[in-house]
Amino acid sequence: MKNVKQNLRWYLVGVLLVVSVLIGQVAWAGINSKDLTVAFMDVGQGDAIYIEAPNRVQMIIDGGPDKKILGEIKKLMPFYDRTIDLIVVTNPDKDHMAGFIDILKNYKVGKVLEPGTTTDTKVYAEFEKSVENKKSEKIIARRNMRIILDQQSGVYFDVLFPDRDVLGWKTNEGSIVGKLIYGNQSFLLTGDTTKGIENYLVNLDPKSLDTDVLKLAHHGSKTSSSEELLEAASPLYAVISAGLDNRYGHPHQEVLDRLEKLKIPYLGTYEKGTIIFKTDGKNLVVSN
Repeated sequence: MKNVKQNLRWYLVGVLLVVSVLIGQVAWAGINSKDLTVAFMDVGQGDAIYIEAPNRVQMIIDGGPDKKILGEIKKLMPFYDRTIDLIVVTNPDKDHMAGFIDILKNYKVGKVLEPGTTTDTKVYAEFEKSVENKKSEKIIARRNMRIILDQQSGVYFDVLFPDRDVLGWKTNEGSIVGKLIYGNQSFLLTGDTTKGIENYLVNLDPKSLDTDVLKLAHHGSKTSSSEELLEAASPLYAVISAGLDNRYGHPHQEVLDRLEKLKIPYLGTYEKGTIIFKTDGKNLVVSN
């Protein structure tokens, strides 16, 4: 009889655990089910942006310089979710890509979007080997490419640059520039692009750059965020992804002066930590 009671007790504990997990899954799916989440993660001196559509499709743009991204991802994804649909490497420099090596070790990644530029560094070679070993589908970005994250809700990511083969280009100049759109809200995500490419895009199609949230290129460096680009984008918020007291002096004062001149408020991960935007396609809420 004692063994029967003991077995029954463990059986009930098991049932309760299963029920708890199922309730957690339902609760997670039901919370803000119409919201798009865009989190500019605090990964130090680097870029890493987590995106989750209303249908729970997940996309990460850039992986930061090291495994710090793993701790940030755990705050944003449920513990039982071990898959990521798409990762985007805007350029193959370490501060945008190295953290993806650890992501690939810990998660199943469906697709990898890259610009087509390369480097001869060991960390980039390790990343490419990891993509190959995981058998993730590799895609080279091109302008007019549209990645649909949520067909029903209408969430998609448009590639604005590169618009040509950038193999052999400097990594920053070949950086992916893209626009995430949901209803009336949009996010212009610029990697490490330069003033020259920014102004090329302004001349090519200034309307496509108009946005609600602008991720400043190259961590707020003076080599990016031209006045022409800022005027075309006219964002409600600018976001700067940079490390506190970094050795590059990012963000540069010249860029902050341009933002002040154009009355564009900005948020920095070096001050705020991870910055999270949520939108239902109409309203935009920011927190950290």
